[in-house]
Amino acid sequence: MKTIVTGQAHVFGDNLDTDQIFPGQYLELVEIEEIRQHAMEGADPDFIKTFQPGDIIIAGTNFGCGSSREQAVTTLKAAGTGAILAESFARIFYRNAINLGLPLLVCPAIKTFISKGDSVKIDFKQGKVLNQTSHKILTTDPLSGYVLKILENGGIKLLVKEQLALK
Repeated sequence: MKTIVTGQAHVFGDNLDTDQIFPGQYLELVEIEEIRQHAMEGADPDFIKTFQPGDIIIAGTNFGCGSSREQAVTTLKAAGTGAILAESFARIFYRNAINLGLPLLVCPAIKTFISKGDSVKIDFKQGKVLNQTSHKILTTDPLSGYVLKILENGGIKLLVKEQLALK
């Protein structure tokens, strides 16, 4: 994982649940390319057509609420999501994202700071978000060293595998 990410903003509202992120009707899919095709389909049916690898999802409060399904994170990671910035995350979604290696950052008032299509640069170590379109900087709490280590290894399983290999 890069500690500095740049991408185009795709903005969503509050309480975006896991069924909007990855609709339940696709839960039987196992091929990652098929899963990827349905990212954010419940919130924006055209999302995957406009989303480019490295782009950034911006959302309001309670992003990822609704269930503990890991497929919601898997589909966003498969789509190439550079990061997710939200005012708050559902607890289980947040842990699933970190554990599966998808970077995210809690950013109060992010929806008032970034608009759809803005170019965004994020520094996870510093907790800084630069709206490269408006040239405004938002500072928030950076990711902890341990969370960064998990993300840098591509997820918790890969981190544990590396740690066990060192013994």
